Amino acid sequence: MNATAAASQLCLTDLFLKRVQMHPDKPALSHADRTLSYRELEARVQRWAAFLQACGLLRGQRMAVWSENRPEYLELQLAAARLGVMIACLNWRLQGAEQLHCLRLVEPAVVIVSARYREQLGTLEHGVARVIDLDSPDASEESTRALEDRDFLRPEVHPEDGFLILYTSGTTGLPKGAVISQRASIARAMAYACEYRIGAEDGFIAWSPFFHMAATDHSLATLMLGGHVIVQDGFSASEICKTLERERIGWLMAMPGVIEPLINALKSASPVLAPRMGMVGAMADLVPCQQIAELTSLVGAPYLNSFGSTETGLAPASGALLKAGQVPESLSKRESSWCHVRLVDDDNQDVPIGTPGNMLVRGPGLFSGYWSNGRIESAELADGWFHLGDVFVRHADGSLDFVDRSKYLIKTGGENVYPAEIERVLLAHPDVIEAAVVRRSDDRWGEVPVAFVALKGESRPLDFLQAYCREHLAGYKVPKEFRVISAAAFPRNSTGKIQKRQVEALLRS
Repeated sequence: MNATAAASQLCLTDLFLKRVQMHPDKPALSHADRTLSYRELEARVQRWAAFLQACGLLRGQRMAVWSENRPEYLELQLAAARLGVMIACLNWRLQGAEQLHCLRLVEPAVVIVSARYREQLGTLEHGVARVIDLDSPDASEESTRALEDRDFLRPEVHPEDGFLILYTSGTTGLPKGAVISQRASIARAMAYACEYRIGAEDGFIAWSPFFHMAATDHSLATLMLGGHVIVQDGFSASEICKTLERERIGWLMAMPGVIEPLINALKSASPVLAPRMGMVGAMADLVPCQQIAELTSLVGAPYLNSFGSTETGLAPASGALLKAGQVPESLSKRESSWCHVRLVDDDNQDVPIGTPGNMLVRGPGLFSGYWSNGRIESAELADGWFHLGDVFVRHADGSLDFVDRSKYLIKTGGENVYPAEIERVLLAHPDVIEAAVVRRSDDRWGEVPVAFVALKGESRPLDFLQAYCREHLAGYKVPKEFRVISAAAFPRNSTGKIQKRQVEALLRS
């Protein structure tokens, strides 16, 4: 490495330690009734790093964590960054064979498990040599003793070193392990700060699972920026409201599936909830427009009109906010200023304005590839672009409209139908709470769209929905059948996205 390249390096630990130096007594991490200052958090991170080093973990090796949200999770992530070790964040929603696949995929040298999941781990023939019980007194004593008994040797870590392994949702097969480098984590924090003006005075409520990028990316970003992370063990609308009464929150992350209970809790809370909130929400395309207006009105903050993925972070199309208190007339998105986007056809040629195209992304926040066969495989980035597998349309003003996943199309009578277009129409109806459109085989048309909806009020004939769709859609896009189910019955993944293939299975039930 030449001198210029060496001088330009910066790692996550450098940024965190800068915050420890600048404001050691500032609150860094809270959970329940306990708060750690930056000085106290650093002491715990150093202790964990010494312990992991004593366990034999070396730069480039993997460790896995199977735990609910708790302060130790972030402490372990920061310790892994210090060692140049990759930390695989296991999805506790997975069962049996899927979880075993995730472990075998990364072949961790160490698994750290909380008491809540210790029994489940014990049922798997995982073959990991060392398992550490996070709730055992021995773990705490060992980590303290490791720091006392040996000199901690901070290895030389490179920004391109793999840091996080976050498992994708696996909607088309077994989960894949996306490798997020320290470079990508830092870039995501910088984009978070610059795009949304979030800084050291802003807190972040980490209620979604740490195995998902929404909580992990933005908790780490908050600590790199000098803010306050409030850890919550799962979604609790009442606990979120209590936090909003006393904390300044830069982004209240809310995703489909939790917005309605959050609205109900906010209505019951005190009139003035937050000293300041920068923004609320995520993934506007999946949320009824009336709910967006109601939620933003209650918190007095705009809605984040985001589109991103585990592989990209909040980019690529998360540069726009929807005004507070208004029913949005458009969900068109703005390209993030921290990436470059292309829309291409099946031959990788750029499509004209107004034509649907597959989204390609390039930028510093991109992942490094997927972990496979003992190394990072980056075939998805071989041409210098990441292919998301999502279809967008770009308009003359540069704005972007999400069309659908490129891999889930309804082919009806020779026409391509994107379910999301129909869903947006349905969700715009004031009586529709939730909607998902899937395909059904048809002797005449090959495939036809079928809509599953959750409705407000009493059950009634669904002719009004068909008439409403005919007002707003071409005839071949109007669902040939409507089925009513409860909002809770929609199958979702960890990000709140409805699982189309599981909804399809409801057609056979």
